[in-house]
Amino acid sequence: MSKSPVYNVIAVPIEKIEPNTYNPNSVAPPEFKLLYDSIKEDGYTMPVVCYYVTSTDTYVLVDGFHRYRVMLEYPDIYEREGGMLPVAIIDRPLEHRMASTIRHNRARGSHNVDLMSNIIKELHEMGRSDAWISKHLGMDRDEILRLKQITGLSALFKDVKFGKAWLPADEEETTFSSEETLDEDMEEMEE
Repeated sequence: MSKSPVYNVIAVPIEKIEPNTYNPNSVAPPEFKLLYDSIKEDGYTMPVVCYYVTSTDTYVLVDGFHRYRVMLEYPDIYEREGGMLPVAIIDRPLEHRMASTIRHNRARGSHNVDLMSNIIKELHEMGRSDAWISKHLGMDRDEILRLKQITGLSALFKDVKFGKAWLPADEEETTFSSEETLDEDMEEMEE
């Protein structure tokens, strides 16, 4: 990446901006009201981050959904800003935009666990490994495992090889083995 996108902020009509379908961030009503108060008093001090879709001439939000919502829900803000939002554009593939959204959210605070689990599922379905997810979303292997468990989908574990399990006292011949353990898979992250 050459220069940071923030050096090329543009004003975009809010009607051309669309929320993404994967953002797990949520803001409680008191904090949303505080965001409105902040924008009312100080104006927009940070642009939203979008991906430009040439075929539809639209901008898909990567970060800044609640700043976007403030303009949609408060006519005084819409009128003052002339219906224009400050936008910084990133040009990255979907999985990198998803990772960017998560990094922005995690740097600021908390987000919805169920939606986060769905993102892990989607990234897995896109062929992204646990090591990739860990590296790009800033998660450790235990967090990834917990989020996979929340979805309840065995497909998320299809490539995980399990090590030898304990032997029950009365069933010594029953063992579970594999060629590769989850620990070995996760060692990729540390390399």
